[in-house]
Amino acid sequence: MDDPELQAIRAARLAQLQAQAGQGSSSRQMDGDDEPGPAQATAAKQQADRADQMRRDILATVLDSAARERLARISLVSPQRSAQVEAILVRMAQSGQLRGKVTEEALIGLLEQAENAQAKAQPKKGTIIYQRRRDDFEDEDDFDL
Repeated sequence: MDDPELQAIRAARLAQLQAQAGQGSSSRQMDGDDEPGPAQATAAKQQADRADQMRRDILATVLDSAARERLARISLVSPQRSAQVEAILVRMAQSGQLRGKVTEEALIGLLEQAENAQAKAQPKKGTIIYQRRRDDFEDEDDFDL
């Protein structure tokens, strides 16, 4: 009954929750210094590395090879859009909304949904209409004298 992918997702979610719990307790232990020490900097770097590794593991389990390749190509062109779609996929995987692997067609649909949501969030660019003032005296020439 236990699927290896489901176990990997559960393990990643558990690691994320433990990292968040560790982050909350470490922020309470700060001694009031505004400057992070070298130990805090390395701990933050290690935590960021763990979060990045967890994100990559989740994406590897939920994406099929064609979708993974497409997402890699998108990240070359638009890293911001790729990060947005990756965050959506990780959130969906962690909440259990994904059933099976995400195909390339499903990824394309997700990209279109993200693009539509972004287009709705941004104000629509207005069009500029140039109206030339008509000169009513255009027919009258000064040459009729």
